[in-house]
Amino acid sequence: MPRKSEPTLRNTVRKFRTEANQTQQELANQVGVTRQTIVALETSAYAPSLPLAMRIARAFEVSVEDIFSLDE
Repeated sequence: MPRKSEPTLRNTVRKFRTEANQTQQELANQVGVTRQTIVALETSAYAPSLPLAMRIARAFEVSVEDIFSLDE
């Protein structure tokens, strides 16, 4: 039986960040990571830990599901 591929985590961090008129550095400072981490998130090169995903959602005052979704 073929193995099912892992779902891809999609995010709308860039959309929320630009709508909030924030720089990558400002968001990084707010959630306690480096700017490079925000860059990696926005390009889907990095899947955040659950605590980081929750801090990002709190920063925008939305649910985690509003920002992150699985592409199955």
